[in-house]
Amino acid sequence: MSSELSPSSASEQLRRIESSKLFQGIVIAIIILSALTIGAKTYDLPPLVEQGLTGMDNAITAFFLIEILFRFAACPTKRRFLMDGWNLFDTIVVIGSLIPLDNSDAVLLGRLLRVFRVLRLVSVVPELRFLINSLLKAIPRMGYIALLMFIIFYIYAAMGAIFFASVDPDLWGDVAIAMLTLFRVATFEDWTDIMYATMEPYPLSWLYYLTFIFLTAFVFLNMMIGAILEVMSEEQNAQEAQKAHAERDEIVKQLHNVQHKLDELTAKLER
Repeated sequence: MSSELSPSSASEQLRRIESSKLFQGIVIAIIILSALTIGAKTYDLPPLVEQGLTGMDNAITAFFLIEILFRFAACPTKRRFLMDGWNLFDTIVVIGSLIPLDNSDAVLLGRLLRVFRVLRLVSVVPELRFLINSLLKAIPRMGYIALLMFIIFYIYAAMGAIFFASVDPDLWGDVAIAMLTLFRVATFEDWTDIMYATMEPYPLSWLYYLTFIFLTAFVFLNMMIGAILEVMSEEQNAQEAQKAHAERDEIVKQLHNVQHKLDELTAKLER
């Protein structure tokens, strides 16, 4: 019997190593080390320390290159490797990190892509990847809520420009400036000062601010949170259904194997 592994068994072994907790832990540790290295380079350090950080950065870049090649080798269908958004993102970041920092024309791009290596932590940790995927899928629903919020902003900004422009032109001079002022009110940035200034000529203007805050800070914010939670719940149910389907397939496969062995045993007994 040959001791060499078949391509399928070798690929299975690579996938097993890739999905192991030890491998994932090493990758996460290197990503955190990369983040600390990037942060340390923003300080004024002695030349010897800077040389050490540069060498460590090169070693981290080499590790990420080997890791992405390892993941590519472990992928069962090589053509579909870059079709996965996370794999494509990791590949772009790793390839971009190969840009030499001594090249003055590409130094900014190289440093920027090295900063983005910290985001690889999202692609490695399944829980973070689940949150990002849920957020991306919730964007279409959030878009309609944002559109409705923009309409409310515009209506209130037009009202504010009409009534309060004479009170403070710097805050209510036109619709665009009034929308910026309302954004300040919605984020509670000294909004009471704005309200008290308009309450002198318009004592009932507090109704204007309270209704606006109620709509934006409470209603629309909760609608945004509800949309995200709904998508997360759907994603969680889909993952559980997929996991249950995989477990069922595994049980069916095991039953077929047991049935096959029973048939072989029955055939031997009949002989």
